[in-house]
Amino acid sequence: MSTYEDRLKALRAQLVRVALDGFVVPLTDEHMSEYVGAYAQRLAWLTGFQGSAGSAVVLPEEAAIFVDGRYTLQVREQVDGAHWQYESVPQTSVAAWLGEHVPAGGRIGYDPWLHTRAWVKAAGEALAERGAELVAVDTNPVDAVWPDRPAPSDAKLVVHEDRYAGQSAAEKRQAMADWLVAKHADAAVLSALDSLAWTFNIRGKDVERTPVALAYAIVHADATADLYVAPEKIDEAVVQHLGNAVRVHDRADFAGALADFAGKTVVADPERAVAAIFEALEAGGANILALRDPAVLPKAVKNPVEIAGHKAAQARDGAALSRFLHWIATEAPKGGVDELGAAAKLEAFRKETGLLEDLSFDTISGAGPNGAVVHYRVEERTNRPIETGSFYLVDSGGQYRDGTTDVTRTIAIGTPSEEMKRRFTLVLKGHIALGRAQFPKGTRGGQLDVLARQFLWAEGLDYAHGTGHGVGSFLSVHEGPQRIATFGGGDEPLQPGMILSNEPGYYKTGEYGIRIENLVLVEPRDVPGAEREMLGFETLTFAPIDRNAIATEMLTGEERAWLDAYHARVLEIVGPQLEGGALDWLKAACAPL
Repeated sequence: MSTYEDRLKALRAQLVRVALDGFVVPLTDEHMSEYVGAYAQRLAWLTGFQGSAGSAVVLPEEAAIFVDGRYTLQVREQVDGAHWQYESVPQTSVAAWLGEHVPAGGRIGYDPWLHTRAWVKAAGEALAERGAELVAVDTNPVDAVWPDRPAPSDAKLVVHEDRYAGQSAAEKRQAMADWLVAKHADAAVLSALDSLAWTFNIRGKDVERTPVALAYAIVHADATADLYVAPEKIDEAVVQHLGNAVRVHDRADFAGALADFAGKTVVADPERAVAAIFEALEAGGANILALRDPAVLPKAVKNPVEIAGHKAAQARDGAALSRFLHWIATEAPKGGVDELGAAAKLEAFRKETGLLEDLSFDTISGAGPNGAVVHYRVEERTNRPIETGSFYLVDSGGQYRDGTTDVTRTIAIGTPSEEMKRRFTLVLKGHIALGRAQFPKGTRGGQLDVLARQFLWAEGLDYAHGTGHGVGSFLSVHEGPQRIATFGGGDEPLQPGMILSNEPGYYKTGEYGIRIENLVLVEPRDVPGAEREMLGFETLTFAPIDRNAIATEMLTGEERAWLDAYHARVLEIVGPQLEGGALDWLKAACAPL
């Protein structure tokens, strides 16, 4: 198993042994997570792909890997094209590809704990048109040939205190119970890890960079709940925190418990609960209501305590980032700084706060052409020096008890070309346009996406990722349901209390990447004479935007005023946390245009 070719051969041999003609390998876990524990990194083990979203299909004579526009370059660098076809999503899909490539009469396996019911239906229909069959497996064949597969984490759960959560777990369960009664339902299945963490005010260390614990839960209409988690992960403090209304069971007992709802009405989320959960409920005689997990929306709409905590986290994180920006502005032009060293230095500045629990994702530290790889992940093999005359893109964030941060800055090392400055300024203009937006209550994120792209579009340019994603409260750095995107979501009405990113970009393959990202809070907006309730964004992230990369003549008076006001606020919030050379640098970096 020393090469990815060996692993592919081993999987094909296993498929022959279990009488399958193919198998689908998604990058997720049994909780439909975006970021997964090491034990669930089947796609990475099989192919070498290190991105956070993708799927693969293995047939006897061909294999394909499916990624979206964020990973177009990365997948070609990490996955051997001699053995894998590269397929782009949403231009195609696993189901569509199978419908064209599966042999007539073929049996294609899938793990029902790793797919939604909708995916199973679509793939099954596509195969049926070819006279082929989709087959659920009891044992994942990748696991059968993965000799050193890690065990799931046994890290202890920790209590997320009410002073950070702003609402007790009992209050959250009662709100869910009231919702269930209104829906005439008896219980709701919670399988998304961030929903469990939020509902029970617990956190964990089972997924790198995301403070969640591997568990399932069933919340009942009487406000009691059953929590399914490995016994060794629970200590007395957590037991006391959960209280008598939460019954704790072994995680291994969850599937069997789904058979106990005969004649009862159970809510299960078709986007977040895997097909196996629906199948078990149906087999047990439950009446299923396919509705969104009742934790999703209240989790997304932050309460006043969470908002205050997030602002405190942003203030300290902005100071750490500003210290880093001063350091790189001083050291990178001298030479000798590379991507790995810069990422390590930024993490060190965050650790100096004394409050960092973890990074919120692996830092994207991209110099020159590596910055054009949207979700680039630096490693020894790809590590580049940060050179004069280039752009350096750093996308990073921290996990603090009181908030989760995510911020991107693009830094001109030396003097950028006129093209680089112009395209940086187009991205900045889009960032400002979105940040200044006012919109009626009920507006969807997808309706705002064009504000950030308009200036790039005017010059025939674009970027292949969404403009904004939701962010959790000491939880997932990517949190739904809100998004600012024209594809893959963006149809959730924005509500006061939601936190999103504002991150337009531009990427020139082989040369450089640009992205400017702040987090923003949806807030009510008082508009004189307005005939509708209006909303807008409050910017939460505070760190300088590189003045040396801006073609100032391209900015309107309003845009210049926005940037000057933003930098004045950065100086006000971050300045008192700095001293000496870093403070002097910040004052210059935040000076009016």
